[in-house]
Amino acid sequence: MKLVFVSLLLLLGLSSTSYSQNFNQLAATDAVSGSLKTLTGLAKEKGVLLIFHDPSCPFAKLYESRIKALKTKFEAQGIGFVLINPQAQNNESELNRFRAYIDESGLNMSYLIDEKQEWAQLFQVSKIPEGILLAPGKTGLAVVYKGAIDNNPQLESAVTEKYLEMALTQAVRGEKPAVPQVRAVGCNIRIY
Repeated sequence: MKLVFVSLLLLLGLSSTSYSQNFNQLAATDAVSGSLKTLTGLAKEKGVLLIFHDPSCPFAKLYESRIKALKTKFEAQGIGFVLINPQAQNNESELNRFRAYIDESGLNMSYLIDEKQEWAQLFQVSKIPEGILLAPGKTGLAVVYKGAIDNNPQLESAVTEKYLEMALTQAVRGEKPAVPQVRAVGCNIRIY
């Protein structure tokens, strides 16, 4: 029995180590700048918020003003903001399309192309939009929140629970979010 328990602990330790090592290896092309960006390079002193996004998803469009408001409030407090599209191809026409989209929408943040869905798979994201908040931990960046932006994607004025805003507030204070995960609602990510 002890051997089984020790084996499970060892397995969990190895999986969490490889998980954090994979963070250091994550890189994708930014449609806005055309350059390769790494997760660690996008993080600021308090962390980084990844929002999986695709302009063809109606839920993503409904959340754009809320995403901009969160960026306005928390970027100056040390949180980096990044949009990631796991359904786009890394070619010149797609990069141009998303660059124009960022300019027109006023989102003004990096827009990464996750062509091989490495980011989506690593963070086990299945919906658009879905947020992943990473904050500095003892061994580097660690996921402190995963999931929904709030509890009403369709009507901003009817929101009663601002999950992501609460998690960001706590992360900026150096606290772990009280609610670390809430199931996201939105468009399913197409698996290639």
